Amino acid sequence: MYLYEAIRKRINYYIKVKNISSLYELSHRAGVPKSTINGLLSTNIHKLPSLPTLLHICEGLDISLKEFFDDDVFLNVEDNSEDKKDF
Repeated sequence: MYLYEAIRKRINYYIKVKNISSLYELSHRAGVPKSTINGLLSTNIHKLPSLPTLLHICEGLDISLKEFFDDDVFLNVEDNSEDKKDF
C-alpha cells in the first residue's frame, strides 16, 4: 500500500469513528481548507499532506499524530511521491 492510501484510510476511519457528518465539518474543526481535505481523500489524487496539515487534521479529529500513525496499515507502506529528495 502506498503512503497516501494509508493516510487516506486512516482519515476516513476517524471520520467514521468520530461521527463527523461532512468534510465541511472536518474542514471547520481542523482549520484546513475543504479543497485540501477533498484532495487528500480523492482517489484521483495521489499527494501527501504536509506534516503541519496532517497535524491540523488530527487536531480536528481530536487525536494525536501518535494515535493517527499507531496502526498496522503503516507497517509496510511505500512512498511513490514524485518529490523525493535526498537529504
